[in-house]
Amino acid sequence: MLTLPLKIIVAEDDELQQFYLCGLINGLGYEAVPAQDGVSALELLTQTDAQIVISDLQMPNLDGIGLTHKIRGLDLEHYIHIIMVTGAEDDDVRTASLLAGVDDFITKGSGPAMLKARIRTATRLINHATELAERTRILEVYNARIQEDLRAAATAQRQLLPDLKKDIMGFRVASAFVPSSIVSGDMFGCFALCDDKLGFYAVDVSGHGVHAALLSVAIGHLVTPAYFITKAFDSSGTPDLAAMVAGLNTRFGASENDDYFTMFCGVVDKISGRLDYCQAGYPSPSYVDQSGTAEAIGDGGFPVGMISGVAYENKVHQFEIGGALIICSDAASEAENPKSEPFGNDRLRNIAETLPQVSVEKFPTNLVCALNVWRDGEPLEDDLTVFALERKNTHDTQNFA
Repeated sequence: MLTLPLKIIVAEDDELQQFYLCGLINGLGYEAVPAQDGVSALELLTQTDAQIVISDLQMPNLDGIGLTHKIRGLDLEHYIHIIMVTGAEDDDVRTASLLAGVDDFITKGSGPAMLKARIRTATRLINHATELAERTRILEVYNARIQEDLRAAATAQRQLLPDLKKDIMGFRVASAFVPSSIVSGDMFGCFALCDDKLGFYAVDVSGHGVHAALLSVAIGHLVTPAYFITKAFDSSGTPDLAAMVAGLNTRFGASENDDYFTMFCGVVDKISGRLDYCQAGYPSPSYVDQSGTAEAIGDGGFPVGMISGVAYENKVHQFEIGGALIICSDAASEAENPKSEPFGNDRLRNIAETLPQVSVEKFPTNLVCALNVWRDGEPLEDDLTVFALERKNTHDTQNFA
């Protein structure tokens, strides 16, 4: 590919000096573009792709310093390297020129070697800037593609999350999901397991971004109703959530990436209201009775994939008709206001106790709004999942949607 010579505008009103400089520049393999004064140089600069200007200080219509000011005020896609021709003792003038934006100087009467050195220096800077601009352009192209891929990944990830604003097997469920970035490390699900059992889970993967999102998607694909039925019950059909979590711990504990996640999962019997659950480091949910009294259930547990061979426990809670379970990822309690104060569990409990008045359908959105006010409109620093499950009655028609 043929490379055109670099253009250099020579702003000089003295025809002999202009002829001399242009001859030297052309002899060095560049293309000299003569200009009679600063006004002509400025016009040529906007009409050509020149990136170097050699300007005399004293010129009619527009002098060298005025030309420099004009050039620095232009909105160009590339930088213009300005070399000023001055007298040997013009220190004050050089100071004023530097303040205007001049890059380098040539003393009047200097030989070809000095001009060559100055132009070569300018050329190196221009080539370096051109390389950086090209690298930046390539990075911007790749970044645009990555952002497009991330948005597609986020869409796919959200399609895995259930749209929980409906009734399932006599339970009313609702949810809200607010990722801290384009993709998220949160995942949750709620589904009918058999004629009288409802299963659900919530997961929060450590870390943020693409890596956490990939793991959460993998969990979403893995933990299905069929997986629950196979892994969350013992041979007699009794719920054994601890066995399922222990199996996940073994599966994901073998990773070399130190990946781990917290989890809360449960099975509810729609007839008796018995809630069997296992907590693996996930924040304790709030159980809210019909009167609006909220209590935390669970006592912690170890995250999944962090410690090999750790034991998990099965726990039981009675889920009364009219009662509700509220599950929130730790983004809710840890959300800080502008004074760096966390939202905290007490405020979460106070909001949970309003559920009988606001309904389970509106509760997740209300909590998100409360956190938004607490954060003074600033985005959350972690992914937020809010999942509310209310037991309506024991005789609702099954809904396997």
